[in-house]
Amino acid sequence: MTDVAASNVASATPDTMAWDSRTRRVVMIYLPLACFILILLFPFYWMAITSFKPNAELLNYKEHNPFWITSPTLAHIKHLLFETSYPRWLKTTMLVAIGSTFLSLFASTLAAYAIERLRFRGSPYVGLGIYLAYLVPPSILFIPLATVIVQFGLFDSPLALILVYPTFLVPFCTWLLIGYFKSIPYELEECALVDGATRLQILWRITLPLAVPGLISAGIFSFTLSWNEFIYALAFIQSGANKTVPVAILTELVTGDVYQWGALMAGSLLGSLPVALFYSLFVDYYVSSLTGAVKE
Repeated sequence: MTDVAASNVASATPDTMAWDSRTRRVVMIYLPLACFILILLFPFYWMAITSFKPNAELLNYKEHNPFWITSPTLAHIKHLLFETSYPRWLKTTMLVAIGSTFLSLFASTLAAYAIERLRFRGSPYVGLGIYLAYLVPPSILFIPLATVIVQFGLFDSPLALILVYPTFLVPFCTWLLIGYFKSIPYELEECALVDGATRLQILWRITLPLAVPGLISAGIFSFTLSWNEFIYALAFIQSGANKTVPVAILTELVTGDVYQWGALMAGSLLGSLPVALFYSLFVDYYVSSLTGAVKE
């Protein structure tokens, strides 16, 4: 009888431990993860259902469920794409984001390489000063920058945004690339110097190919901030045709106290797709680069 009882206890113990472990996993991992996903994705879900809801459902919550669509329609998207200048706003935003991203990557790559690899006197303080420049809020700088833009004759031009956005993109990208350049062994460059390579050849043929994850991370960061920037785009662009998507959908789709919620949500949803696509394609490089920068 003793052996039988002991065997029953031994057979029951793993089940209890498994149940306890499963419960702990649900409470500690899956439940917080479900809450996080719900909070993160609910705004996109709300934008999506609002984009396809007819005005009758949008304005009458007593008879229609606010969290579901009864009679979906494409009227809001049709109005946005064919009755407004949204395609041009999207094209302008893409042009500004790509132009400012490439300009920022070029400047920050040269700055980060010089600070990290040339090792001149005071280089750590220069790097710290560049990063501190990123902490200056744009609300302080847009007035003097607007004066400069007007004096150069660039007001109401997308070129103004392409030249202004690097003022807050270059500092962070430089700090990010400095941290990533530190993770690349310096012995590789020393061997190239012994073989007679110049600094530009080393940068182009050795350092940059190894720093592709860092460049992609900095590019995603620059593109995202350029795409979503609001203050400078609102201050420097006046004509409706040259506005970017974040500014245009707010200023052109709101007439007085009338909000075109369907078109507003459709414009926001379509405007977020390019950034989401970039993140989904390069998320591994983005995480690895940030990890390398933080470790240093």
